[in-house]
Amino acid sequence: MNTYSITGSYTDLYEMVMAQAYFLENRHHTPAVFDYFFRKIPFDGGYVIFAGLHELLDMLEEWTFSEQDMDYLRETLHLHPAFLDYLREFRFHGNIYACREGEVVFPFEPVVRVEASILEAQLLETLLLNILNFQSLIATKAARIRYVSGSKVLSEFGFRRAQGLAGIMAARAAVIGGFQSTSNVYAGERYGIPVVGTMAHSFVQSYESELAAFRAFAKHHPEGCIFLVDTYDTLHSGIPNAIAVAKEMEQEGKRALGIRLDSGDLAYLSRKARAMLDEAGLTYMKIAVSNQLDEYLIRSLHEQGAPIDIFGVGTKLAIGHPDAVLDGVYKLCEVNHLPTIKLSENLTKMNLPGKKQVYRVFNSDAQFLGADVIAATDENEAELLIMHHPFEPGKSKKIKGYPLEPLLFPMMKNGKRISPRPALQEIAAYAQKRLQQLPPEYKRFEFPHVYKVGLSEKLLQLRDQLRAQYQHSWMNHDT
Repeated sequence: MNTYSITGSYTDLYEMVMAQAYFLENRHHTPAVFDYFFRKIPFDGGYVIFAGLHELLDMLEEWTFSEQDMDYLRETLHLHPAFLDYLREFRFHGNIYACREGEVVFPFEPVVRVEASILEAQLLETLLLNILNFQSLIATKAARIRYVSGSKVLSEFGFRRAQGLAGIMAARAAVIGGFQSTSNVYAGERYGIPVVGTMAHSFVQSYESELAAFRAFAKHHPEGCIFLVDTYDTLHSGIPNAIAVAKEMEQEGKRALGIRLDSGDLAYLSRKARAMLDEAGLTYMKIAVSNQLDEYLIRSLHEQGAPIDIFGVGTKLAIGHPDAVLDGVYKLCEVNHLPTIKLSENLTKMNLPGKKQVYRVFNSDAQFLGADVIAATDENEAELLIMHHPFEPGKSKKIKGYPLEPLLFPMMKNGKRISPRPALQEIAAYAQKRLQQLPPEYKRFEFPHVYKVGLSEKLLQLRDQLRAQYQHSWMNHDT
């Protein structure tokens, strides 16, 4: 296999052997429902941006087992011949309900609901988690960076430091979170993201002088020309040489875009650079910075009044530093049209039974009230008068009279999309719109408010009833 491709083998072995057992027991057509949700917000933050949905839907529409897959499953995993015959014709025929991509979501609420045969639904677990967990993590990190950057230009620079091919999806997710461009040519081509780039120190070092390097770069890349000025001495060499070449470009009717700082005290150097550029009459030239940036460093630069126009954010964005993972999970909540739960001594480890809808509660100003309620799909919206804390008995919140908005919508029916895929910029605009509706106390970095996610009366009763029923059943079985 010379290239990576997404086929049916993009899964974990335990899903494959469970699927074989379902098939050989003739249970593979049993209808099932799974929920995708997460339990903890990364970065000690107050929200998550849901991302990756339309990538997942694209993959599911084309999801099959290749001939190479079949050879491997037969010769190495030694799967049953009848099961292999079934997989040869395998397609996903299920239904998917989900939040809109770019939605602001919170712990424990279903973000995606998969309705399919138990075999199909089980096989897609790894694919779903792999795509949605990573892209949601990166989109959330990007949104935090956008929040502190205001209207500054943000470009994703993380491809070289990302974990392999994840760097491609990181660029997409970064745009959903609020970035405008990427250095990643492959992602630019694949997703239609504007691609930007300057130069590396090696380019400057390869010439007999910094001035010669800048002249060569300006000659062959006059549009979007940004000079990297810290190879030798930023203030005494880099910026003066950039000014000299920018002036030469003016004589030819061209304009350099700016300079880039990649080391040193960025606040101090950017102030000095701005003064030198302005004194030379180059007020139009921008100052770009890079070098291990994240939301905290950018916030610090902003607080110091650093005159920076463009932030190139790489490693800490593309790997989701410091958390590196969103703990999304995929849990069975209904089988053969009957609700089911996983028991645990810890209520937070139990999943919610049955098919569910999530409603967002709004205040009179069309802002999020700070409360989402999870209800059964057969509940009428008008019946939702109160929501209960999912883990603390007796704790509740009245929601009667507040506007409610459902969050889960049909995205795929019988294995096919039922609506066109939105453009990436449309998803990004939706994310920013929803973030504007989220009150600032949930967006701050230090001790953000905890967004309330509650259960309807009916769903709470169903969960507690099933919990008691299963506990009673197992206690009697043990005796």
